[in-house]
Amino acid sequence: MSDAWPDLSALELLMAIDAHGSLGEASRQLGIAQPNASRSLRRLEKQLGVPLVVRGARGSHLTVQGTVIAHWAGAALAESRNLLRAAKALRDEHESSITLCASMTVAEHLLPGWLGQLRHHHRRLGIQLEVQNSTTVCQRVRNHRCDAGFIETPDIPNGLHSAVVARDELVVVVSPDHDWARRSRPLSPTDLISTPLVVRETGSGTRTTLDTALAHLGHIQPLLELGSSAAVRSAVLGGAGPAVLSTLAVAEHIHSGDLIRVDIDGLDLRRSLRAVWSGERILTGAAGDLVRLAHNTLTRPH
Repeated sequence: MSDAWPDLSALELLMAIDAHGSLGEASRQLGIAQPNASRSLRRLEKQLGVPLVVRGARGSHLTVQGTVIAHWAGAALAESRNLLRAAKALRDEHESSITLCASMTVAEHLLPGWLGQLRHHHRRLGIQLEVQNSTTVCQRVRNHRCDAGFIETPDIPNGLHSAVVARDELVVVVSPDHDWARRSRPLSPTDLISTPLVVRETGSGTRTTLDTALAHLGHIQPLLELGSSAAVRSAVLGGAGPAVLSTLAVAEHIHSGDLIRVDIDGLDLRRSLRAVWSGERILTGAAGDLVRLAHNTLTRPH
């Protein structure tokens, strides 16, 4: 007799033989080819070390030992079904809610639209959103605190997978009464780095993109460091000084004339916004659907 766990499908076959009085009928009821059923039964008898079925011209019936095994098999199969139901309930509960982390620009300007589309496919989905700067988003995703994250920084930490979900560009903006608002010529990168700016905090995607673009010239001079694009924008609207912000954050204010966009030559401030996740390369579940939806929106012809 082997101490290995018996094959549950063989136990199910044993109970079906008892119920139908025939190996052939039991095989048909379970959708098993009869030769395969016979082999499965022989393996079970060998494993348990007792005869389980008596085969005769009029059918098959269980031995005394087989009857005892079938009784315990019923209890084992019932508990196995309970286990599968519990696992399904846990899976459904996990899939019924997701936790997302997003940088502020993505959370404010892009994620609401994506989540609205996701609702068409997952109507009962619960969504928890944490808004952090890009560095913190990556940390939380890597620590499995979020199912997926959305960031603005070009630097993807080791151990995370990523996919581009949007394109963006940073632009220089000033209030209408700032000297730069009346310039007839574009700024140079040197003009930008030699001027104190209202900036996002270190660790934000906007700050990282700007620092990286100007790294060959030196370090920017922060006039104010603020924790959100909305705060930076308000400071510029109030006349504090120039700033470099995402077009997503300032497009309406530029259109209304409340902010003036100042052109700059010789500096590429375009960037890709990305989804990041840990674990398997292919992100599954509702979080995976969200990332694919966002990516498809990016690649869809306009």
